[in-house]
Amino acid sequence: MNERLFKYHGLGNDFVVMDRRASGEDIGPATARWLCDRRLGVGADGVLVLLPSDRAVARMVVHNADGSIAEMCGNGLRCAVKYLVDHAPAPRAHHIAVETGAGVLGCNVVYGPSGAEEVEVSMGPARLVDANLPDKVPFVAQELPGFPGVRGTAVSMGNPHLVLLDRPLEEAGTLGPELEKSPLFPARTNVEFVRQDADGLTVVVWERGCGLTRACGTGACAAVAACVHLGRLAPDAWHRARLPGGLLAIRVAAGLSEVRLRGPATLVFEAVVGLPAAH
Repeated sequence: MNERLFKYHGLGNDFVVMDRRASGEDIGPATARWLCDRRLGVGADGVLVLLPSDRAVARMVVHNADGSIAEMCGNGLRCAVKYLVDHAPAPRAHHIAVETGAGVLGCNVVYGPSGAEEVEVSMGPARLVDANLPDKVPFVAQELPGFPGVRGTAVSMGNPHLVLLDRPLEEAGTLGPELEKSPLFPARTNVEFVRQDADGLTVVVWERGCGLTRACGTGACAAVAACVHLGRLAPDAWHRARLPGGLLAIRVAAGLSEVRLRGPATLVFEAVVGLPAAH
């Protein structure tokens, strides 16, 4: 079956966007894995399927490269918003809402000569207690069982995160995959390795279901939220998060009641692709 696909990236975190609002049909794990395969498929960190919603412009389902589904993806949401507004009839919308696994999220759009260039997303609250986090109490600056000397803070941005402050960034590729599968997290977790600099944070993320990526929007938000909660960053101020793919701006309200994420989204290409019959 031939289908038109759109490839986007947010700071190098790349996605295939499939607009299935007309059919209302999601894809399965095998299709997601094939599309994300960088040798046999299109190549991406994830697939964003846009489905109909009676609460927003569209419902975004995030499929990871391993075929699993993520509740939320900040870079992916910015890419989905760019697709939605750049393909919407005039006049241009400067604010739209998208339904996600983390709820309906409002997005502000900044336009340039090439269409939507930057998107600011209301990510909702950062939570220290959630069903996808350890136990029923906050896990803050605690040592991880089985990992002596490794201390982390669990934060939910709709999806689970384990934020490690002041661990060597180079450990992301080795320690990250082990911590992703920590039994403390019922559905595995993303892992953030964070260094605090004079002008903000440097963050390297091991993404659940994807591995190391160029950027992770929810991971950067979780890192800033953890630092605000621990008193290492001021609330209600914009902070820079530097990832391998570039910079994001993040603002966390006092009490972690709202997190806002601002950054770019870029179209790479569009193409008609024949999905394999088995998919």
